[in-house]
Amino acid sequence: MIGKEVRNEAAPYMQLRPVGVVKSPLKEPSLIAESGDLEWQPKEGRREWRTRVSELVIDSDLAGILDGIEDFSHLLVLYWAHRVPSEGRSLIKVHPMGREDLPLVGIFSTCSPARPNTICAIVVRLLERKENVLKVEGLDAIDGSPIVDIKPYIPSYYRADNTKVADWMLQIEREFAEGSIAGGDNKEG
Repeated sequence: MIGKEVRNEAAPYMQLRPVGVVKSPLKEPSLIAESGDLEWQPKEGRREWRTRVSELVIDSDLAGILDGIEDFSHLLVLYWAHRVPSEGRSLIKVHPMGREDLPLVGIFSTCSPARPNTICAIVVRLLERKENVLKVEGLDAIDGSPIVDIKPYIPSYYRADNTKVADWMLQIEREFAEGSIAGGDNKEG
């Protein structure tokens, strides 16, 4: 039924349990969901968050879940953007980064945390593991973000050939590379 509304009355019950928490020097989000759109309030530059070191503190009773993870250089971290207000979770369309010079697009066309389920994903470099704590580089989550899941990053598994990226996203990436956009691009907001 393409194009029709489909509601599954027998949808399974979903329950997420945080497996840990992010410890980060970043205390405030840069992307804020308010007034029916997004607002960009940069806290630091992109280069700074790409090299920022954070910790993923896994619940100590789950420490065994990490066994073998130190054999990987990079991890895919899924975390909950806990500071997105309920108003931000109901956004359908936004201007990327709150920029009205960019097209109004559906929230699923963005990496914004302002979405029905505020799950964010990012690939980080694993620096070290000490028991239930992973020291990582390049995490864009703010301090206190609940960790939903961690997976090893395997390039051949997550591989995508012949990818296409929206022109407006390429423009944002170009502006970050040139330094013409102030601040970083941490997603939580």
